[in-house]
Amino acid sequence: MQLLRPFCCEHGLLSRPDGSACFTQGDTTVLAAVYGPAEVKVSKEIFDKATLDVLLKPKVGLPSVAEKSKEQMIRNTCEATVLTALHPRSSITVVLQVIHDSGSLLSCCLNAACMALMDAGLPMKSVFCGITCMIDSDRNILLDPTTTMEKEAAAVLTFSIDSVEKQLLTLSTKGSYSVEELQQCVAICQKAAEKIFQFYRDLVSRRYSKLNE
Repeated sequence: MQLLRPFCCEHGLLSRPDGSACFTQGDTTVLAAVYGPAEVKVSKEIFDKATLDVLLKPKVGLPSVAEKSKEQMIRNTCEATVLTALHPRSSITVVLQVIHDSGSLLSCCLNAACMALMDAGLPMKSVFCGITCMIDSDRNILLDPTTTMEKEAAAVLTFSIDSVEKQLLTLSTKGSYSVEELQQCVAICQKAAEKIFQFYRDLVSRRYSKLNE
């Protein structure tokens, strides 16, 4: 098991959204923007909570089935953590733009979305992070694989994990694996998630300490 690639994040890069963040893992970079709570179309209105939409834009071209699948997991994760009941009959939209993809794209999108939601100041039950791991041909489990590693993998698994109890929120998998291997992947990713949550805490602490100076 190798370590996570270095990551960094910048908040508030965009002026028009209510919150934005650019998250980088290794050479994978995603820019996220959050709009809302705002007025919602009558056809999408939900009387007891906000309508949450996620749009994932690839680096070039139009969104494909792969992007739509990632959108669904990100939306489910956001709906599990954002307190949408506090903003009924409104709209919250998360827009993700892929800047560069060098592997573990879905987990980078999840982390960018969480950082943008925090920047927007939306109330949340907990923050969340995304962790991708792979099982290679020798059945070894490796964290945060690159694009080349993913192409050679027997299975690639991405988990979204909450910060309070380190529970799994959503899961996306590709390839074949055993129940035992899945359990091992979950344990490894839950442990690795603490490093990302510590990065979140350090980032927020540095940001607000600068505001107080």
